[in-house]
Amino acid sequence: MSTFYDAMELRSTQERVEHQFALLSDMLGQVLKQSPYYGELLAEFARLEKIDAATLSKMPLTRKSDLQALQQEQPPFGKLAELSPPILTRLFASPGPIYEPETRRPDGWRFARALYAAGVRAGDLLHNCFSYHFTPAGAMVESGAFALECAVFPAGTGQTELQARTIADLRPRAYVGTPSFLKIILDKGDELGLDLGSLQKGLVSGEYFSPELRSEFAARGIDALQCYATADLGLIAYETAEGHGMILDEGVIVEIVRPGTGDPVPDGEVGEVVVTCLNPDYPLIRFATGDLSAILPGPSPCGRTNRRIKGWLGRADQSAKVRGMFVHPSQVAEVLSRHDAALKGRLLLNRDPRGLDEVCLQVEAEITEDAALLQALADSFQDVTKLRAEVSLCQPGSLANDGKVIDDKRPIET
Repeated sequence: MSTFYDAMELRSTQERVEHQFALLSDMLGQVLKQSPYYGELLAEFARLEKIDAATLSKMPLTRKSDLQALQQEQPPFGKLAELSPPILTRLFASPGPIYEPETRRPDGWRFARALYAAGVRAGDLLHNCFSYHFTPAGAMVESGAFALECAVFPAGTGQTELQARTIADLRPRAYVGTPSFLKIILDKGDELGLDLGSLQKGLVSGEYFSPELRSEFAARGIDALQCYATADLGLIAYETAEGHGMILDEGVIVEIVRPGTGDPVPDGEVGEVVVTCLNPDYPLIRFATGDLSAILPGPSPCGRTNRRIKGWLGRADQSAKVRGMFVHPSQVAEVLSRHDAALKGRLLLNRDPRGLDEVCLQVEAEITEDAALLQALADSFQDVTKLRAEVSLCQPGSLANDGKVIDDKRPIET
């Protein structure tokens, strides 16, 4: 039985890039005609016959907050897509609300690949504890399971004792849901004296999966891996048994950009995850997730050739209120963009003994003793943010590689 879901996982980098950007180029022509939103947003790219990575990096970002505003103006999909039956099969609502479509496209969220990597195979029964209520999480897993010719018990959330008894009765081989809920079910099974030993595989997501919990599951004979997905985009990346980090899904193009900008960062540097989804039914182009991650160097030991990310490393939205004014990462980026000598920056917020806000703009530069640059940066910061700041210059590479543009160290008031 193959270790790999399909041959796409073994493509060379060149083959993958050429195929993905060919799909994107074809999709863009369709999107510009069918989506009023993208027709306006990407109008300057309409005449291009081919799209490459450099061109994609120049396209504007779309954020989740943009989706919410667009959908409120024109529900349900805010001019991004015109979907109706029979292509449209179900609609979901995530908190916001933000509405997401399900179409007739088989495994439209591409979950089969992550399930297969987690050891799920045809004929397995899955105990699916992702929610079936309002949000698409349960359906996302289900569509992937059906593509693998598996059966699914739609467990959903809650009813812990009933969950444990059902597992004891039906003997599913795989669990899918949050890791904390699996822990709760297993503990309830122990309390009730039930045999839940049929569970051998797990695919978890939706929250932090601690090494301690991973080890606890392994001690019970459950090999659990995690995946990274969103309701808007579907699967983005997934773990494999042999690998480190998460392999990017074949159906998305992922960029890591400097928070507050759309500018890609070098591999290894922490930044915001930006995803272009190659699903023509509901295309999302340069969708900024707000999550932080970084590209891992080198190939995965599992044999799959796609790039890897470290996994979820926090949130990119670092806006802060200083002296009654909001400061955003995009404003810090604008300040730096005005000065060629500024390589990278970080806004450090603290509080002095008197309880007053301290603001320091730390900037990496080749020359750290440059009075003119210090003054110019201070002037630019005040011009952009309407706030005064101390500016310090530091050596290239000295700022932490954690994706933070605004580092707020002020104590939380209780």
